[in-house]
Amino acid sequence: MAPTAQKVKLIGSEFDQDIEFIDKSHKLDDGEHDISDERKSESNIDLAKYEAMKFTPRIRWPDLIVQVTLHLVTIYGIYLILIGEVMFFTIVFVFATIYTSGLGITAGVHRLWSHRSYRATLPLRILLAILFTVTGQRDIYTWALDHRVHHKYTETVADPHDVRRGFWFAHVGWLVLTPHPAVENRRAALKKTSVDLIDDPVVRYQKLFFIPLFLLLNVLIPVGIPMYFWGETLKNSFVVSFVTRFTVTLNIAFSVNSFAHLYGNKPYDRFIKPAENPMVSLAALGEGWHNYHHVFPWDYRTSELGRLNFSTKVIDAFARIGWAYDLKAATTTMIVKRSNRNGDGTYGDVEQSEPVNIFK
Repeated sequence: MAPTAQKVKLIGSEFDQDIEFIDKSHKLDDGEHDISDERKSESNIDLAKYEAMKFTPRIRWPDLIVQVTLHLVTIYGIYLILIGEVMFFTIVFVFATIYTSGLGITAGVHRLWSHRSYRATLPLRILLAILFTVTGQRDIYTWALDHRVHHKYTETVADPHDVRRGFWFAHVGWLVLTPHPAVENRRAALKKTSVDLIDDPVVRYQKLFFIPLFLLLNVLIPVGIPMYFWGETLKNSFVVSFVTRFTVTLNIAFSVNSFAHLYGNKPYDRFIKPAENPMVSLAALGEGWHNYHHVFPWDYRTSELGRLNFSTKVIDAFARIGWAYDLKAATTTMIVKRSNRNGDGTYGDVEQSEPVNIFK
């Protein structure tokens, strides 16, 4: 059955932005689970061929050396912090930068560009692109394309960070090993249908100028601010405000691919690996409610309201001023039905009502 949508006005506040509540009907046996981006039959034939293929990944030594170096220097950075050599304001600045820039991942490249779960005005897209670049996690186009492949082919050989290959592969190994041919094949296929990404001038120019933007926003400015404003040393600023911050941010993002795909309950779909992980959600600004997200990837909230989800609150705040709009969300009825059908029984017996005030 085709999706039906209704415009719902939130009451009880000055918030006047419509949220598109979407209800989809699926007929599934109890032992099956659906995937939002359903695979075409020809894709399944390809996957069967690739699953049977013998493949031995090779180590990408430059990438491995970079990751090892980053983590070793980060250990040194933590040591400098613990012995009191790093100034207090530098530590505060690092934590503030980690979580502010993290919104470029959560609200930006993930919920906006990868999933199109809401739309954003040009000023908000520029802001989110800047914040994402501060994290240093590749360009928007590459990140979003890989994430679309991940969702469309989750837990298959075409998943770039297939958690079936183990915790460490899903966490960081996929970045230092050559990808499976199925991943490369599906990346190439999705490029043809992901023209919306490159059609966005913000995405296009961020990709074109990624290297100088990376150096400016992820290295020079974060290193320069502690030195200029409160006299931090060059060594401490480079080690802590660049390398340690960069590596911690990477590992927070990595944890969604590893911890949140392995550990936690599954109230919405017990047949998939992604799980609800509160600790990951705390660290990743609301991205740890992963069982919900993989069941309803087009929901801008990535969880039910009431869950710890700072990124959702930020998107809601921008919606109040008109910078975010066309927010998509699953209805409570749809969520409860899906949980009753496929969940692991941890959802609870009390049905929740539709949200009326997202700012309380």
